[in-house]
Order: sequence, then structure tokens, then C-alpha cells
Amino acid sequence: MKRLSIAAIGFAALSMVAPAMAADMAVKAPPPAPVVAIYNWSGFYIGANGGWAQSHGCVDFVNDLGVAAGACGDRSGGVAGGQIGYRWQTNQFVLGLEAQGDWADLKNTRVSLIDPFLSTTAKTDAIGLFTVQLGWAWNASLFYVKGGAAVTRNRLDLFDNLTGIGIASAGHTRWGGALGVGYEYGFAPNWSVGVEYDHLWMGNDNNAFVGVPLPSGGFIAGNGISQDVDMITLRLNYRFGGFGAPVAAHY
Repeated sequence: MKRLSIAAIGFAALSMVAPAMAADMAVKAPPPAPVVAIYNWSGFYIGANGGWAQSHGCVDFVNDLGVAAGACGDRSGGVAGGQIGYRWQTNQFVLGLEAQGDWADLKNTRVSLIDPFLSTTAKTDAIGLFTVQLGWAWNASLFYVKGGAAVTRNRLDLFDNLTGIGIASAGHTRWGGALGVGYEYGFAPNWSVGVEYDHLWMGNDNNAFVGVPLPSGGFIAGNGISQDVDMITLRLNYRFGGFGAPVAAHY
């Protein structure tokens, strides 16, 4: 009996100690959250672009008798150049400023309606854009819209169809507006590739040809030119700065 009492007392003591020991045991910590790198579009960048453009223009001539005649035409060709800019990223919003300059070869020759013996050659050889970008980023993907000022350098030549001799020429720089949309993907820490479409509204421009004789008789008093440009380019940019600070993913 005495042994049974001692055993019962020992069992009761162990029962009270066991919960206390369990409470003092360390709780296993959950595994750390995985760390991923988020692409950061902020920073200064420089790049190159190339593609295709089409200029739609209308030329109206006025002779010395006040008779006006004109025609519209499209001229298309290649463009190539570069861009430089800076972007700021806040959460998924990206704001940027960019300047772009391109060499262009947009050229068209047609017979004038005011005189069948007269032809005109219109050419655009340079295009510039100065724009603001507003974008939305998904890590290494960036979709953006842009708008601002545009400038084109143009030349108009008039020549006699029979002799091929130039009669008059005029060069002019035109300013207008631009609106575009683009997509860019960061395929390396500092490199990105993209595609962009831009439409340029260049308005109207006038040239005066005082006393320029027409092959069929009379004189050219002046002309007016309107122009719109559509441009599609592939772009490659290098961004100065780091890839972006690693952050812990949340689930």
C-alpha cells in the first residue's frame, strides 16, 4: 500500500510538470518569405530607334491670275535615330520626359495640276519629338502614352518636266503636335526593348515664289502645304542605375 501511494504521488507530480515543460518549448518559426527583385524604371536613359514613317501632305499652288490648284499625296520611307530621357517611378506609375531625333527619307515626286509641264518633289529628311510620358509598369513591362511637340524639316523642289531644270525650291522647318503609345520590356538589369507608334499633326505652311515663271506661261505666286506623319519604330534603351532593390514577396 505504501508503494502504491508513493507511485500515485509521483504520477501526479509528473502530470503537473509536463504542461509547464511544453509551454517552455520554443515554437518553430515559419520559413522566411522569398525575396524577389522588382524592376525599377526610374533613371536616366539613352537609346536608338529605327523603323518606318509615312507623311501625308497636300500642296496648293496659286498663279499670278489667282488660280489655285493642288494635289495630295503620301510619301513613305525609313527613319532612324536616337532618344534620350529620364523617368520617375512611384509604385506602378511611371512619369518621363524624352527628346527624340530621327533622320528620315520620306520623298515623293508628282506632276503639278496647275501646269502639266511642272513637277514637284516634296521631301522630309528629319523628325524631332519633345514629349512627356505617362506609363503603367508591371515589373519589367511598361505600357505608356506620350504627347508633346513635334518638328519636321522639309524641302520642296519645282522643276520643268521637259528640260529637268529646277525652277524653284524652298526649305522649311515645321512645328506641330505629337501623340503616341508604346510598350517596353526590360530584358536585362539595364537594357530594355520596345515598340512605339506616333502620329504628328504638322498643320499648314506657306511659301512665296515671287516671279517664278511657269513652263506653260504665267507666274507662280505661292503655295500652301499641309502635313501629317505616322511613325512606327523599334527602340533599344540603356538605363543608367541599378536593377532595383530586392523586396519580400507578400502572400
